[in-house]
Amino acid sequence: MSDAIATAITAAAGLGGALLGAVLPQRLNARERAAEAEIADRRRSFEERREAYTAVNRASEQFHTLLKDALHRIRDGVYAEEDRTRLEDSRREYRDCYAAAQMIVPLRIMAASRELNKVLAEVDAAAKRIDRGLARDGETAEHLLVEVRQAEPRLVAMRTLMREDLGIRD
Repeated sequence: MSDAIATAITAAAGLGGALLGAVLPQRLNARERAAEAEIADRRRSFEERREAYTAVNRASEQFHTLLKDALHRIRDGVYAEEDRTRLEDSRREYRDCYAAAQMIVPLRIMAASRELNKVLAEVDAAAKRIDRGLARDGETAEHLLVEVRQAEPRLVAMRTLMREDLGIRD
């Protein structure tokens, strides 16, 4: 091998090394940035779900509690406009949290939430009918107090699924 060929090979190797030295760190940095972005996206998704779960849980519990309280007050004949307003505000908050959650939580959790919503909505509608003097046959506050208890295991089931989705194990 002549000195000229050896020089050319050395120059080519040097040039190749220089090019790789510039490109390789760029590729490694791009991969690192992509991995960091993926971690940030997963964290953001987790936080959105956690916030939605907290809001739905809080609104569900509040609506359930105020609905039971309204039924007791209807039964006792002391249901007042202030009670109606508090229940209506709670119903709106519950509906808004439920609607927002539909956009970001897994379907299995929305299914559990729908099971709870079904009980609360049916009892709420019947309570409104009783309050307006339009009760159907057999609709009484006493009967609805029994019916609203069906929401309690559904609340627990929904909350359990939410906690599991967030990685909380008991």
